[in-house]
Amino acid sequence: MAKVNYNFEKRQKEIARKKKQEQKLAEKRQRKADAEPDQPAAEADATSPPPADV
Repeated sequence: MAKVNYNFEKRQKEIARKKKQEQKLAEKRQRKADAEPDQPAAEADATSPPPADV
């Protein structure tokens, strides 16, 4: 009888979980990009605080 390789199953599960998470993030970025197409880059830079010098 063959021995079950739990490490392989665990790795496959981790890969599937990462892939699903990346797809969700990509969809989220796409929705955000579709929601704000008319905002120019200069206006976005003006609303962010300037970098602090250390």
